Amino acid sequence: MPTPRHAIENYILGKDGNRPDLLRQAFTPEARVEMVVRTDAISFPAHLEDRAAIAETLVRRFNQTYENIYTFCVGEPPVADAPAHTCKWFVGMSDKQTGEVRVGCGEYHWQFDPRSEHVTHLTIQIETMQVIPAAELAPVMDWLQGLSYPWCPATQATRQAPPLPALAAVIEYLQPPTPPR
Repeated sequence: MPTPRHAIENYILGKDGNRPDLLRQAFTPEARVEMVVRTDAISFPAHLEDRAAIAETLVRRFNQTYENIYTFCVGEPPVADAPAHTCKWFVGMSDKQTGEVRVGCGEYHWQFDPRSEHVTHLTIQIETMQVIPAAELAPVMDWLQGLSYPWCPATQATRQAPPLPALAAVIEYLQPPTPPR
């Protein structure tokens, strides 16, 4: 039985693994994606209007440029029958041409169809995208490959991150809120 959790996981696995067909198990045919990009280090169209456009842009074209893609949803997955889910996310990948590493983060806002439990609307906020020299690929990939995938606790991600200055903005964004005293 499909659940919102499975829809999200199929999106992540489809995008990261260059498997556009998995998006049939993630999005309704008429699903819509909105992109809110707050960085100049990466660009996307502001709107994608159906599952075919989502697959073309976020899977096929994305994988023409990037490889070694690992996307993580921070925190717990949604419960079955959830109408919506919001979570932070982060991604690491390398540019196929330059070898540069990119690590970014933001927030996902998911809305689900109550019948199919597939995504009807997704807002992807990209808060930052750090460009890191190709020489740092190994420590970044070691970090990403050692994390719980695709659902990762914020504390695991931040504690295991390599001590690279370029990751500071991402690590700060992912930090769990400090409880009031």
